Amino acid sequence: MRCIWTGILVALPLALGCATHADKLTGIRGAYHSGDLVSTQAQLDAAIAKKNRDADVLKLDKATVLLSEGKPREAEVLFRELRDRFDALDGKDAKEQIASMLTDDQRLAYAGEDHEKVLIRFYLSLCNLLQNGGDASAYALQVNQKQQQIIDQGAGTGPDGKNLKEGYKLVASGAYLHAALREETHANYDDVARSLQQVAQWQPDFTPIKADLDRAKNGRHSAPGHGVVYVFTMVGRGPIREERMEIVSTVSLLIADRMVTALGKQSLPPTIAPIKVPRAVKVPNSVDSVLVVEAGKSLGKTQTLTDIGTMAVQQSDAQLPEAIARAVVRRVVKKAIVYGTKEAIGTDKNQLASVALDVAGVVWEATESADTRCWGLLPDKIQVLRLELPAGEHDLNLQAMGSGIHGIHGTPDSVRVTVADGRNSYVVAHYPGMKAVGKINVSKP
Repeated sequence: MRCIWTGILVALPLALGCATHADKLTGIRGAYHSGDLVSTQAQLDAAIAKKNRDADVLKLDKATVLLSEGKPREAEVLFRELRDRFDALDGKDAKEQIASMLTDDQRLAYAGEDHEKVLIRFYLSLCNLLQNGGDASAYALQVNQKQQQIIDQGAGTGPDGKNLKEGYKLVASGAYLHAALREETHANYDDVARSLQQVAQWQPDFTPIKADLDRAKNGRHSAPGHGVVYVFTMVGRGPIREERMEIVSTVSLLIADRMVTALGKQSLPPTIAPIKVPRAVKVPNSVDSVLVVEAGKSLGKTQTLTDIGTMAVQQSDAQLPEAIARAVVRRVVKKAIVYGTKEAIGTDKNQLASVALDVAGVVWEATESADTRCWGLLPDKIQVLRLELPAGEHDLNLQAMGSGIHGIHGTPDSVRVTVADGRNSYVVAHYPGMKAVGKINVSKP
């Protein structure tokens, strides 16, 4: 027991003052959202090179930057690596779980938030489409498969035996992409209709869905001599995870440890440091949608397929009871170790040693930080606009549209798209604010 306590005391100076991931992410998000991809990449590379437990989550942001730079092939390789790694970490290491009870959840290897595990597969599909690869449809199907697997794994996780994940809002983007790819075959309209029905169910406010379903039922991809352009936009600044104080649990522990101190032979360190838990939060956004214009004529605005910010907050709220429970158990374990150490060295006869251990226990508890790691460069929303255009070259202007009554517009960004008869083309752009970040990606015919 003395050896355990000595190790804890040695580790305390290292743990004190450690910044959370949210603190480290501030500069990275700031550089990316301002369009400075060089600085963003440099910050990410420097942080990843440290090879700490933040490396994998930072690689998610690195892959996002690669896609923004117009490097879908490199982005796909990195996203695939992370998909496989997170899948391997689904059953967390028992030793890490024990170690996290002595420190905090930042000790655990990062296995991705639930919505991140799903969205990796959507990004994989987009990256593959931009290279005209043959795996895009499989990746799109994996979106649905993964989210169903996550929900199934949530069985019995609630305090009343219910599934905490059963009410998750589902990602419609994978089903929509799958429908687009099947429709291009001109022969699988039953599959198209089934996928679009999922979109209608999961994203009922996606207004184009009625026309999409009508088209699928009529077995029509596009008029003769025409093709289809899908403009995907990553709109707004995505959610982050912040550290929040859980006051009710903190007060309950304070009462409990005072009762033990009053009734037991040894005292417990007083509960001074609050219980800390991570909470997903949405951030204010200035951009509402992206307008697409050709030759001065409006072709339409992108509409929301997946509201990532709302989804992240909803999932965070659903997981809150589990996060609180882990934090409380961790605090109880730490108090038990202090109590056991006092018993082992007989501090009931040495008040100075008892006080010293109480002080060390308070400091130990104060070193805890909530695990705020997250995919920091996600957008707030995934949006899309489907355009049926004559075959040939088209010069499209993309322009961010502001939210609110003022209708502020961003600077137009031009992109040339080649439309092939009866085929799909894809455009992917990132609009965290009123100006596009990086390069607008366009698939080749």
